[in-house]
Amino acid sequence: MKAKPVISVKNLTVSFNGNNNSRAAIQDVTFDVFKNEIIGIVGESGSGKSITALSIIKLLEWNKKVHTSGLIFYRGLNYNNITEKEFKSIRGKEIAMIFQEPMSALNPSMRCGDQLKEILLRHKIINNKIVDDEVIRLFESVKIPNPKQAVNKYPYELSGGQQQRVMIAIAIACKPKVLIADEPTTALDVTVQKDIIELIKEVQKETKMSVIFISHDLALISEIASRTLVMYKGEIVESGTTKTIFKNPKHAYTKALIAARPKNSRRPKKLPTIDDILNGKSKRDYISVKQREKAHKLIYGSKPILEVIDLKKIYFNNLSFFQKKVAYKAIDGVSFRLYKGETLGLVGESGCGKTSLVNTILQLTKPTSGKIIYKGKDLNKLTKKEIRLLRKEIQIIFQDPLASLNPRLTIGDAIIEPMKVHNLYSNYELRKKKTLELLNKVGLDESAFGRYPHEFSGGQRQRVGIARTIALEPKLILCDESVSALDVSVQAQVLNLLNSLKKDFGFTYIFISHDLAVVKYMSDNLLIMDKGKIVEKGEADKIYNNPSNAYTKRLINSIPKGL
Repeated sequence: MKAKPVISVKNLTVSFNGNNNSRAAIQDVTFDVFKNEIIGIVGESGSGKSITALSIIKLLEWNKKVHTSGLIFYRGLNYNNITEKEFKSIRGKEIAMIFQEPMSALNPSMRCGDQLKEILLRHKIINNKIVDDEVIRLFESVKIPNPKQAVNKYPYELSGGQQQRVMIAIAIACKPKVLIADEPTTALDVTVQKDIIELIKEVQKETKMSVIFISHDLALISEIASRTLVMYKGEIVESGTTKTIFKNPKHAYTKALIAARPKNSRRPKKLPTIDDILNGKSKRDYISVKQREKAHKLIYGSKPILEVIDLKKIYFNNLSFFQKKVAYKAIDGVSFRLYKGETLGLVGESGCGKTSLVNTILQLTKPTSGKIIYKGKDLNKLTKKEIRLLRKEIQIIFQDPLASLNPRLTIGDAIIEPMKVHNLYSNYELRKKKTLELLNKVGLDESAFGRYPHEFSGGQRQRVGIARTIALEPKLILCDESVSALDVSVQAQVLNLLNSLKKDFGFTYIFISHDLAVVKYMSDNLLIMDKGKIVEKGEADKIYNNPSNAYTKRLINSIPKGL
């Protein structure tokens, strides 16, 4: 006898603006989810993954602009026959969801323990004494450090990985029958990502619940899901066992998803994008070992453009009025050299000191001791006026372009603004002309000039951020997690763009990321940071193929390899 599905989705179509003739966000989506299985849904942003998830947990009903057709069943119960009031007893208790961004999902004004307590009290008959013990037990089960202290902390006081664990604790609190995990590891460290994956697998094994795991990374899906659905432009274009799809993909889009991510072996001259592969434009042209060695001789045969010598940055925290200051070494004796035309990879988990190092190089904060020599000058000894002039030569591309762009300025004005500050070009018309050239250079047309940041996708906004950075024609660019939250295809586009600009303008990069696979592809040399120190450095391929430090080995082993 064939098992009955826990969730059954049949011909689900969701369109916006309340118009049946409008473009559907998802169309004719059909699949089943069975008890005690983990099913993966993979695809790029805009493919319909999250809309499908929100439909299953019935969170689109409030939006009058949404038009839905098709059927969804939960344990044989037709959603069309369930009112929103009735579904409230199911949502959170029997069907729970882990959202992509915990800081957006968690209440910033409530302690983490109280948020979990609220869920338990809402769905279970339990007294306050028992609920307090249960909250600590749940925090322990998701391996939150110091759970008794964590329950009294606000979300902002926890790391990204710890916030996500709180979300998981909230989601599993009532032992749901179905758990929906919507991009739960995006932008997390690879080690934290691996821990989260293992945690979800452990919980699923213990509770026998069904899990719908959503991601844009097929290699990550292969680590957790037994069965996979591939979504493209609102439709399921391929489905089957994860092993079959990964080893023998049928649809061109699935093949493109697999090919777009940087590989651990050979280094292509240009990463293939989804569109390249779908249009048959992808070329198998690789950089040989001899070509790489020749390029390195040219780079490392000159004097360094930047030299960091025994750099230290110590912060002091006051635990209370009556206690002594506690020293925290954010940077602990860091030394390295950076050469013109080099891409130096900087890798490490959150809290390792990457951001503190970047801030000292940018002179946003002064180091406690040590030297930062740029073109023969110690940056720590520069005047404020000299530092302002330095901004033109040393620029940064931020992780979140939306947060770094002024929402009130058009894209054109955002790019022109630093030109005005540094007196580049004599008038507005010349600056506008240069801006249009830059937009074209990063793959955006002239219409982008008068539009606002919110009108662009994440990948397009990152291109705007790059255009604004290169507008000043800097010598050194710090790429701070600049592709960590992007889809694999958009990520490939941005990485290709950075390499192209490096070739055209002779840029020098410090490329910062927790994703060692991406950093290896981009970098000439690597620095591995842990607890404020450089624990390993050297040629990127050599470190990746034969790491000597235990921490480096752990980072590499945490990268999703795929089946």
